[in-house]
Amino acid sequence: PQPLEYFLGDNAPSRLMRLREKVISCQQLPVDHLLVVKFNRCFANYDAERFIDELLIQRLNVKHLVVGDDFHFGKARRGNFALLKEHGQRHGFTVEDTGSYMLDGLRISSTAIRDALGVGDLAAAEIMLGQRYSVCGRVSHGDQRGRTIGYPTANIQLFRKNTPVNGVFAVTMTGLDGNEYPGIANVGTRPTFAGSSKAVLETHLFDFDKDIYGHYVEVHFVKKIRDEQRFASLEALTAQIHKDVQAAKLFL
Repeated sequence: PQPLEYFLGDNAPSRLMRLREKVISCQQLPVDHLLVVKFNRCFANYDAERFIDELLIQRLNVKHLVVGDDFHFGKARRGNFALLKEHGQRHGFTVEDTGSYMLDGLRISSTAIRDALGVGDLAAAEIMLGQRYSVCGRVSHGDQRGRTIGYPTANIQLFRKNTPVNGVFAVTMTGLDGNEYPGIANVGTRPTFAGSSKAVLETHLFDFDKDIYGHYVEVHFVKKIRDEQRFASLEALTAQIHKDVQAAKLFL
């Protein structure tokens, strides 16, 4: 887990990217090695000096380190850029900070992106990300209720309670055959059907009738249509989905 997920559990801020998505993104960059350290009780108790001595110097033999300008590490977040510089001078490695990237006076950060996504401002999130916000995952079998009402969905389990986005969106899907397919997606816990403890991404593709179970796909979020809501009946839900589809097509 990420540090805040370890300490706060389901109350931690939502992830913008899952680990596999980060790995895939790194594969598109000139990165030779990616080290993933499991954050557990033992690692959480590393003080800043031990983090530097054991991980950076002894295990990685670091020569040059690049960190964010607000980077903190070690137990109680006591380690910072100044401490890294101090140890670098002592042990022969250099340290560089990336500096803050500002856009119209706003510091670009995961918090700012998460805030934009949380209020449905996908355009602002896209500007900060440099691309549309997207979610990747493998299409799995669901309860197939959508198929019974004329709106079959490709379901992606998100395995988390909190997500950066929630509601109904105009989307596109890639990862199937080189084409980009338009559709509509719901991200949430499906309250009309008693709900679930973890969020699910359900995507209905327009004019599409292929078996894509097991495919690893990417869903790109284009425009938020509405918040997720609970309906009194299946008929009411079906009528609203029809309206949502018509609204989504205006943006695709």
